[in-house]
Amino acid sequence: MRRAVCPGSFDPIHNGHLEVIARASGLFDEIIVAVSTNYAKKYRFTLDERLQMASETFAALRGIIIEPMGEGLLAQYCRDRGASTIVKGLRSSSDFDYELPMATMNRQLNGVETVFLPGDSRYLHLSSTLIKEVAKLGGDVSDYVPKSVLRRLLAGAPGRGTAFGQ
Repeated sequence: MRRAVCPGSFDPIHNGHLEVIARASGLFDEIIVAVSTNYAKKYRFTLDERLQMASETFAALRGIIIEPMGEGLLAQYCRDRGASTIVKGLRSSSDFDYELPMATMNRQLNGVETVFLPGDSRYLHLSSTLIKEVAKLGGDVSDYVPKSVLRRLLAGAPGRGTAFGQ
């Protein structure tokens, strides 16, 4: 079985993530979407909410498993799950410059390879940070996020009855 890991914090998951993971699912028998937590980041959504949104988003696709990555090295996480490949989406050359040293280290640590998939041009401008900011200020992000994410973003947007982030 060809198993790959698509790691990310997914705060929130957006259509750029969805597009890359859906394409990766055509290349591998199984994709583990590993939802990570970077304790240096301030998250809009809890880990449980991010896991739930990812589960709802990928419910219709076969061969996709959603789980928390937990603490530790990505290379070890992949080894523990029998995954020989990490899949990363790239929006620009700066993404490549950022990801290449990590890919090299992961390969040297445990032999896990990284496959880079260029993102679809419709989503190259997207980032979770930008989506959260636009939604927080009342902008329409409905073309960029799955419905389960939009529902949660709107629940905290201005004029929607609750304070954003609470």
